[in-house]
Amino acid sequence: MPTAAHAHALDLGRFVMASPSSFHAAAEGTRRLAEEGFAVLSESDEWPDAPGRYAVVRDGALIAWTVPEGAGPTTPFRILGAHTDSPSFKLKPKPTTGRLGWLQAGVEVYGGPLLNSWLDRELRLAGRLVTLDGAQHLAATGPLLRFPQLAIHLDRAVNEGLALKKQQHMNPVWGLGDPSDEDLLGVLAEAAGVDPDQVGGYDVVVADIQEPAVFGAHGEFFASGRLDNLSSVHAGLVALVQAAEAAEAAPGEGGPIAVLAAFDHEEVGSASRSGASGPFLEDVLARIGDALGATATERRRALAASWHLSADAGHAVHPNYAERHDPTNHPLLGGGPLLKINANQRYATDAPGAALWAKLCGEAEVPYQEFVSNNDVPCGSTIGPLTATRLGIRTVDVGIPLLSMHSARELAGVQDPWRLSRAVERFFAHAG
Repeated sequence: MPTAAHAHALDLGRFVMASPSSFHAAAEGTRRLAEEGFAVLSESDEWPDAPGRYAVVRDGALIAWTVPEGAGPTTPFRILGAHTDSPSFKLKPKPTTGRLGWLQAGVEVYGGPLLNSWLDRELRLAGRLVTLDGAQHLAATGPLLRFPQLAIHLDRAVNEGLALKKQQHMNPVWGLGDPSDEDLLGVLAEAAGVDPDQVGGYDVVVADIQEPAVFGAHGEFFASGRLDNLSSVHAGLVALVQAAEAAEAAPGEGGPIAVLAAFDHEEVGSASRSGASGPFLEDVLARIGDALGATATERRRALAASWHLSADAGHAVHPNYAERHDPTNHPLLGGGPLLKINANQRYATDAPGAALWAKLCGEAEVPYQEFVSNNDVPCGSTIGPLTATRLGIRTVDVGIPLLSMHSARELAGVQDPWRLSRAVERFFAHAG
């Protein structure tokens, strides 16, 4: 019989398939929230000052929040930070290329994908097209492209070391013919239902088309593209709806303002208007404070009492590469979400944050695991230190464990995304 964790994983799979680009992820998240009674606001409009459920989109980023009855100028925030983008390839200008009778696409590497994992897969294009009138249109094709690998007969030493040059080898094929007679943008425009001659700009990425899957000896594994970091975005969406319903069921009890902040561009440094280094979250928090009548001092008091969970995927121990991991801390798939720790502040977790995470997971009745890097292997980072630095909010770095991170198809444990959402639900209600 399917468990709650299994059902959560299947719904995560549906969310991933509906979110081939950051713009689609923001749109799908907004659609789901609107179905749950969230009012979708525009940044250029005046916002309501009443308690309720709200959401706003900026490009490929989404921020949603719930204001409970009784909230005031110093009511603290409980913010889950995540990101909507994943490592991939982005369409270049003049994208219709090719040679020797092949049609190819000009793409630029986005972030740090595992290049070899993208070989010999059916892929699609997805993103936004902007027409000359300024209107934005989401576009997603069906299976269209492939990065074909060279046959072993033509590279007998390939299994001793595959070297892929990004410019030379990572040019996907999408048809046969003369590039001067074909138009890749026309294919995208047709998918979006717009006139290709009216397309003035585009932000389009390559995405895997394969459906997510549950498998393993006991159905314990979940494989999918873009788990880094749509697993955290989805967990936040589920938890935010549950937290809103719980708060509205007990209107006299007050509570914090729960916020989901799903940023774009984390994989390329977050330095954009919709990234965690940009002003989006600060703008939204300020406007929430304005609606509650907060003075500058009261706004600072609210932030000082707030918490931020930075939720991003982390590394499970790999059985074939144990030497790349810390010799003592070995997170496993299915062992629960991670508490991510780094002495050099690549993650923002400190002792108070670790204690909070232990408390939340205890209340949610889910296990958790510590993650720390091997001293000889450089540690990546997250939006956690960025938000802590920008806003001064106490921050804890967490996330589900993965194998094959930044692959076109990553591997998680079925239990962990659901457990993360359970802990986040407790976080959104945490009053301390």
